Amino acid sequence: MNTEGNGSRTFFAFLLGGLVGAGAALLLAPKSGKETRQDIKDLAEDVRCRVSDYASSLGETVSSNIKKGKSAITDRKSMLKTAYEAGKEAYQREKERIESGDGEELGGEPGEQIM
Repeated sequence: MNTEGNGSRTFFAFLLGGLVGAGAALLLAPKSGKETRQDIKDLAEDVRCRVSDYASSLGETVSSNIKKGKSAITDRKSMLKTAYEAGKEAYQREKERIESGDGEELGGEPGEQIM
């Protein structure tokens, strides 16, 4: 479930509801035109600041998640490379052992590991 997307929708729904309510209050309040225009200007500035803060926070979250993803990929790549190299070395040792004649008689039970 994507909680980040749900949080964004909730935030924007809340913001839109606040804007509609504030706009209705401004238009229905018994004030002069000059006061109403100033109130609208103040409201617009407040909304701009809130949206800017939210966008900045969202950008930081995305950047952090990208860094975590890159780190996880690097870690997995390193682990896979190490496992590949270990498998390759084990294959070469076993191949050399068999070619030298030591592998003719494996001894032990089937499925037993040879070290």
